[in-house]
Amino acid sequence: MSKITACTNCGGKQLFKSNEMCAGGGHAPNWLPGLGSFWSSEKLTVVVCKDCGSMRFFAREQALAKLPGSSKWSRV
Repeated sequence: MSKITACTNCGGKQLFKSNEMCAGGGHAPNWLPGLGSFWSSEKLTVVVCKDCGSMRFFAREQALAKLPGSSKWSRV
């Protein structure tokens, strides 16, 4: 995750990030399908702006490296 200095929605500077968390699977939506391992889903970090409530999700670099070869994702 690159350094974030301001909210892209409102420009606010009161940003808070979560610890890495599971990107889903099981009964929850899988936000990063095909990028985890067979036994566990990938992890992500959430950044939330206290000023406007906007949230951004960031995948780990390990997941980003798998994107080009994944059949579950296509380039836009």
